[in-house]
Amino acid sequence: MAETLGDYIFYEVAALLVLASAVGFIGLLLRQPLIVSFIAVGILAGPSVLDIARSDEHIDLLAELGIAVLLFLVGLKLDLNLVRTLGPVALVTGLGQVLFTTLFGFLIGIGLGLDATTSLYVAIALTFSSTIIVVKLLADKREIDSLHGRIALGFLIVQDIVVVLAMIVLSALGVGAGEDAGLTDVLLVFAYGALMLAAVVLFIRYLADPLVERLSRAPELLMSFAIGWAALLAALGHYFGFGKELGGLLAGVSLASTPFREAIAARLAPLRDFLLLFFFIALGAALDLSVLTASVGPALVLSLFVLIGNPLIVMVLMGAMGYRKRTGFLAGLTVAQISEFSLIFMGMAVAVGHVDAESLGLVTLVGLITIAASTYMITYSHPIYAALEPWLGIFERRVPAREDDGAHDVARPHDVVVFGLGRYGLAIAKELRRHDHQVLGVDFNPLAVKHARRQGLDVVYGDATDPEFLAHLPLAGVRWAVSAVPDHDTGITHDDARRSLIQTLKEQRFDGRIAVADHAQTAADSLEAAGADLVLLPFRDAAAHAAELILKGGAKPAPIEDVDPEGQREFAS
Repeated sequence: MAETLGDYIFYEVAALLVLASAVGFIGLLLRQPLIVSFIAVGILAGPSVLDIARSDEHIDLLAELGIAVLLFLVGLKLDLNLVRTLGPVALVTGLGQVLFTTLFGFLIGIGLGLDATTSLYVAIALTFSSTIIVVKLLADKREIDSLHGRIALGFLIVQDIVVVLAMIVLSALGVGAGEDAGLTDVLLVFAYGALMLAAVVLFIRYLADPLVERLSRAPELLMSFAIGWAALLAALGHYFGFGKELGGLLAGVSLASTPFREAIAARLAPLRDFLLLFFFIALGAALDLSVLTASVGPALVLSLFVLIGNPLIVMVLMGAMGYRKRTGFLAGLTVAQISEFSLIFMGMAVAVGHVDAESLGLVTLVGLITIAASTYMITYSHPIYAALEPWLGIFERRVPAREDDGAHDVARPHDVVVFGLGRYGLAIAKELRRHDHQVLGVDFNPLAVKHARRQGLDVVYGDATDPEFLAHLPLAGVRWAVSAVPDHDTGITHDDARRSLIQTLKEQRFDGRIAVADHAQTAADSLEAAGADLVLLPFRDAAAHAAELILKGGAKPAPIEDVDPEGQREFAS
């Protein structure tokens, strides 16, 4: 009988994995994150549809392990040095968005007829945005290093810290949820937590680095240790009463200061995604479709608040701090969805008896709507901005001082403008300057701008795809505009950044010549047809130059200044 049951569980898991792959593929075609697909898998596999997911105990075990690994990876990112480097923009925007979303979300919940406790929990759940989804979408668009991308990552880190604090408070409140629990039990849990925190601090101080360094000699053993360490502290957290979520988080924090944290995070990310599949399956399978149908109206209202209200809050805050409306709009779109942490947070609230399962279903439905919609909003952010730009002026100061600060030292004339100051663009700029050309550099990575200025170049912060920025760029007398911007989809008529730059320069009646860099020979003709006077092919050109040197007997060319010192590697990483 036991063997038969074991076989049945294996068949069930196999069916769930096949169903997840099929639904995930459909989601991929629709450009949807896996979270949406996995929740859909849970609904399909649940009793309301196919009734495949019956082994609740085994699925819940994998789901709990997935949450522990997820919180472990979050803890790995919470290096104290990183927290100290959060700028005022990230803190003000992150905390301001959390406070305003909680306030207005609570009022909307009351207006929808929810009780005060449920309204508060739902409002808090609406404040968290999905770091995983936002980072993936920005990385696909090559906008991680843009100004709005870095600001978004900053306030997402602030949100992660807030959700951790919210879980700590919820765990503390949950200790007293039982009828027999008293002040002594609560104090005892806090004492256990303090002891465990002290043990983690001692581990960080004396054991973490040498232990992880020794384990890193066998990468498989290091991964096994990381998983075991996360599971151990999660189990201790559950045993002592303050939750396996916080135990897993402490496990990650204990290794966050080690030099191997990025390697551990990279290796464990696929395992996290696999185990979280079962969390979302368990979540979806527990949802009653009849209850979800009854929650459609409130879910639509709350979803509109997240999709529209959250970006507006960010735009107001960033506009007040002196950022352009474009930067505020693009950063604001990244908070137009709720997070997997929202669902975990509500699940904890249900577990301690503060809210009912219907509230979790409501937030889950909001998650499905906002994650699905915001994916397209972020992907096509540039054409959306172009359509709404005439009405966004109220979100920008008359003088957007923070971004105008980058326009200093450009009063003198320049004969070459180089867009994109990565390794290739910076090398071009410095070589042209060595030949006595007046070069102006442009980049949308603030660290790249800072580094190039340290090299003595005239540089301004700006996005080569922003027509408004190019309209204010001093192009009079410029003989060459050089684009060394990486190829990426800007969302503007499905064209890339180089064609957008060429088109905008032509519209600005730029009378100089245009050079663009591309790594593919096949793109040269289309770029020339778009208006480029010269197409640079770095690999081909370098190979041709190398062959020329070889044929000349190895004569050394004039030295080129080093363009990749420590500061350059700082932002390249």
